[in-house]
Amino acid sequence: MAGRTLLQFFHWYYPDGGQLWDEVAQKAEDLKELGVTDVWLPPAYKGAAGGYSVGYDSYDLFDLGEFDQKGSIATKYGDRAALERAAHALHDVGLGVIHDVVFNHKMGADEMETVHVRRANPDNRDEVEDQAFQARAWTRYVFPGRQGRYSEFVWDARCFTGVDHIEEPDEDGVFRLVNEYGDGEWNIEVDDEKGNFDYLMGSDVEFRNRAVYEELKYWGRWLADQLPCDGFRLDAAKHIPAWFFRDWVGHMRESVGDALFVVAEYWHPDMTVLQAYLDMVDRQLMLFDVGLLHRFHDAARAGGDFDLRTIFDGSLLHAAPDHAVTIVGNHDTQPLQALEAPVEDWFKPLAYALILILEQGTPCIFYPDLFGARYADQGGDGHAHEIVIEPVACLPQLLRARQLYAHGPQSDLFDDPHCVGVIRHGTQDQPGCVLLVSNGEEASKSVQLGPEHAGASFHDFLGHHAEEIIADENGSIILKVPGGSISLWVRT
Repeated sequence: MAGRTLLQFFHWYYPDGGQLWDEVAQKAEDLKELGVTDVWLPPAYKGAAGGYSVGYDSYDLFDLGEFDQKGSIATKYGDRAALERAAHALHDVGLGVIHDVVFNHKMGADEMETVHVRRANPDNRDEVEDQAFQARAWTRYVFPGRQGRYSEFVWDARCFTGVDHIEEPDEDGVFRLVNEYGDGEWNIEVDDEKGNFDYLMGSDVEFRNRAVYEELKYWGRWLADQLPCDGFRLDAAKHIPAWFFRDWVGHMRESVGDALFVVAEYWHPDMTVLQAYLDMVDRQLMLFDVGLLHRFHDAARAGGDFDLRTIFDGSLLHAAPDHAVTIVGNHDTQPLQALEAPVEDWFKPLAYALILILEQGTPCIFYPDLFGARYADQGGDGHAHEIVIEPVACLPQLLRARQLYAHGPQSDLFDDPHCVGVIRHGTQDQPGCVLLVSNGEEASKSVQLGPEHAGASFHDFLGHHAEEIIADENGSIILKVPGGSISLWVRT
């Protein structure tokens, strides 16, 4: 059986109006047929923007579209009943349900409190003023619409490390809340960008507060009791102390199931940083392969000037393949978003072919690349832009090919700067394939398949070459690939 294949079933500009949960339920069976094994759902709980929230402005983790809060009952994706139908529809056809977890911060507080704060340098958060002063801040979360259902926990200033806005005096910036946790310092075991990247946005959660720590563990158990749960995607991991996720993931595996799939978003291209983080969390989870995505982005822009033999240099796929979730895009890197690094259309089939056919890594497909997307927003240049993301035409075939042919040990064919490939040799019971990738002109490659393939006929599963090619009496064959494209050769 081919390995796990994830689908991120949303993007940043998915339409408002509560349609997504229904679409998940409607497409569950088709996704199974395509070869998807697990579906990553967007944050399911109420955000500060209510029915318009993408979900990363986390407000109430216990409101899954059930309570009248922040101007709506339903979330952007639908109400709780629709969410339950979607999750069960996935489970009914054997697909895993991966939940998005946003623990780093809360936004949309219900009440203000009088607090003491110290100003921090936004560009170097280790520089914190010695003198504290009194101010008012939005740090109290009581969730009036829920009225204590599921949890009576009230979040206040003791539950947070910092805020970015205060009143009396009215000021924006980065402010360290003065409380009994951490002796006035930020959390450690976070990324060292900006000196210390504990603080990101909103009311930044204080994980050293034992009550907070236990509440978040309780929430994880609660969620798994309410909905099918086969794993988690952990948001903003570089801003959350590694020790917390080491403990939390371990607790979830003990409480919910030791087979839980967990991938963290630690957005950093440096493999030494990611390797160190994996060590700090006892290698209990996987990470998105940021380095590989950047290589795809660069290769697409460079065209035929890029040496394909180096495509995996500096990637997690190369350094720690068992912990690499490989992507070609996501909601943060799509056009007009904060980490915009889109892979150009011509190169997307090449990138998807590599992550889907290779033995290493766990591929994750992005919703617009499978179904398309259209949206408009203001870009960094201050102008409005209309964006159209067309579906990658061969992606359904590549997903099918992963199921049918991506089996057995692998041999790499990385001997040409503009034409590379891999052989999946198959097993006793399952066929293999030969993938060829070109970023230049039409190319051919001599491939040694072995005597068991002597005289066998091969065709391009993707249909990019019409003719069949026959191996010689030694199992050697010369296979072709169109310029700037891919071919997947399988035995006829």
